[in-house]
Amino acid sequence: MVFKKMMSAFGVGGPSVDTVLTNPNTRPGLSLDGQVNLVGGETQANIEQVVLSLVTRVEIEGHDTEYAGTVEFHRMVVSGPLELAPKQQLAIPFQLPVPWETPITDVYGQRLRGMTMGLRTELAIARAVDKSDLDHVAVHPLPVHERILDAFQRLGFQFKNADLERGQIYGVQQTLPFYQEIEFFASPQYAQTVREVELTFVTNQYGVDVVLECDKRGGFLSSGQDSYGRYQVAHADADRVDWQQVVDGWLRETTSRYGSMHAAGFGHGPVGHHGHGHGHGRGPGMGGMLAAGALGVAGGMIAGEMIEDAFEGDLGEDFGFDE
Repeated sequence: MVFKKMMSAFGVGGPSVDTVLTNPNTRPGLSLDGQVNLVGGETQANIEQVVLSLVTRVEIEGHDTEYAGTVEFHRMVVSGPLELAPKQQLAIPFQLPVPWETPITDVYGQRLRGMTMGLRTELAIARAVDKSDLDHVAVHPLPVHERILDAFQRLGFQFKNADLERGQIYGVQQTLPFYQEIEFFASPQYAQTVREVELTFVTNQYGVDVVLECDKRGGFLSSGQDSYGRYQVAHADADRVDWQQVVDGWLRETTSRYGSMHAAGFGHGPVGHHGHGHGHGRGPGMGGMLAAGALGVAGGMIAGEMIEDAFEGDLGEDFGFDE
């Protein structure tokens, strides 16, 4: 996806649109603020509507093929019908809510390799739609996301890639038509049992469903296969637990389990509405799920610690970021 201005679909002399974001950096559940600047062309234009939408690149699997397509996943009308006189300048302020499930594009101030996100502005005039302005957007993690990513880093996992997969995760209440996979190479202490780990966050206003998929190594008499774990955490627990200990526990439990999500007891009702998202495990084999306050004794072992302080050296190099 290339972020650049395109020629107006309305031809030379038509109106132009330029969207300016107050700040292109945001987080899931927050907003993007700015204004749409319209400039009239050589004649009066009757604009039907001005629409903003968030777009990203999603991996789509077809018949024996896989390709990436640009997907719009959130849109908002910022203006209904209006008349734009020749050369008239008009600014339309907006505040676009960012969905809770919006994928993370930037961690520790660096773009995650494989991720792209844009705010597209559409101007509709007489059945013609001009998608003439695309602005780069950076979505940063919420505190609980940061703590979990930080724990993977501390446990020695190396970031590989991130992408968006079209589809729904079984047993997770999901509103967007895709989910993000953040892929890591296994750290040495797990390398005997696991090749790679894929981490997925499905976020809502109360907390996060954390889904782990471990690509297990095959043994002498057994073939390798994937194992899954799903855990629920509350936003409020971000600074209450020792996340390195929690994530280590998740990984050990997940890698000791074979079979599908279904066999592991997934799919027990909606997520995030029991006690406002505090993580109570449900289903067989899920005993290791983080219960609210279960690790509260260790409360705040990393509380107040700045994420940046946890890393020495070149973050970009460690996390495999694009320059």
